[in-house]
Amino acid sequence: MLEDREVTSPLGSLKSDEFRSGFVSVIGRPNAGKSTLLNHLLGQKVLIMSDKPQTTRNRIQCILTEERGQIVFLDTPGIHKPKHKLGEFMVGAAKESMREVDVILYMVDLSADYGAGEEFIIEMLKQTKTPCVLALNKVDLLSKDQLMHKIQHFSSLADFKAIVPISAKTGENTDELLKVIFDKMPMGPMYYPEDEVTDQPERFIMAELVREKVLQLTRDEVPHSIAVVIEEVEEKKTLVKVRALVVVERDSQKGIIIGAGGKQLKEIGRLARLDIEALLGSKVFLELWVKVKKDWRNRPDSLRNYGYGKEKG
Repeated sequence: MLEDREVTSPLGSLKSDEFRSGFVSVIGRPNAGKSTLLNHLLGQKVLIMSDKPQTTRNRIQCILTEERGQIVFLDTPGIHKPKHKLGEFMVGAAKESMREVDVILYMVDLSADYGAGEEFIIEMLKQTKTPCVLALNKVDLLSKDQLMHKIQHFSSLADFKAIVPISAKTGENTDELLKVIFDKMPMGPMYYPEDEVTDQPERFIMAELVREKVLQLTRDEVPHSIAVVIEEVEEKKTLVKVRALVVVERDSQKGIIIGAGGKQLKEIGRLARLDIEALLGSKVFLELWVKVKKDWRNRPDSLRNYGYGKEKG
């Protein structure tokens, strides 16, 4: 339960009765720009990004702390029609995040056509009493007339408490979006220390950074068929040694990720190592291995082992 969290004292320079805090579920279709927006608001890279759909798989808490308060954003997988048990887990995580939050932030990609996916989300929103703020993303790609048409269209679909056109990529109007969200937060405590930006452990973020590079450098069905597990982290005097396992479903996918003469895997490792070094603030030796686990996305045991799903208890 969100309300069961331990709390810490607010920033010393602000009176506790002026401090606003709460939880915001960020939902939308795949590729709506949720992770791009949250990385921009946090001022650092916490969430991986890709131009491929369904990049985010888990619900990840991102923590923004300012003088005016603290917002805990729940970044969620893009809502889509699931084709396997992994997809069911992802959509379930998104739906679950809409419960017990103070505000829902619904992001829409203005460059995409309105269709069944958005209609499905609108119907979900109509069934909740939680106030919803609509962020219309990629405003930089539309003319003023096109934007006004989009605003009028969406305002007729649901009872949005505010509609804010933004560009997650450039940061345009994101300050206004943040102001709107803070205004809807209740007075409350600080849930996380002010220097904390995510509830996820470093191992999870490192695995995500490796997966991001696979997403960026591969194509077709390969990106959706991979999982990354950090098997070992060993801190030495001058560097941190990280051993990561990339799991795929077919031998052909393993060959694509490794590449001719291991070239592709080496480039994945090089790019991931740079990001992991930035995360840890230390030199990193990254060792990557690739393993085939057939049909892992439909196997509950594999989903749990790779971090998608709940342990039986």
